[in-house]
Amino acid sequence: MKIIVYAGDELLTGDEIAEALLEYGQALAQNGTASKVEIPTLEADGSRSTTTVLVGPASQIVAKSADTNAEELRDPSVVADLKARTRALRPDPSAPPMLSGGDVPDWVEDL
Repeated sequence: MKIIVYAGDELLTGDEIAEALLEYGQALAQNGTASKVEIPTLEADGSRSTTTVLVGPASQIVAKSADTNAEELRDPSVVADLKARTRALRPDPSAPPMLSGGDVPDWVEDL
């Protein structure tokens, strides 16, 4: 289990959920955009709830290990959704790299 420290609050969630949220937040920041997401969390009384988190370039999110006896919180559909959103924001790794201003081949000027 992980504790996500976000906006001065602590949210208890599963390891995979926390990792997927951090990856998505990083992808959003790299693209200069933000998004609301809902993740499952555990309350202090052990009940399960849903927490809405706004992640983006200005988000300061920390995940740390939780010292708890609670059963690992899992939600494969949330993890899959966060991973799909992350992939959509990242370029295709098989695509050729984009050229920067100084890397334009000479033949382009002839066009």
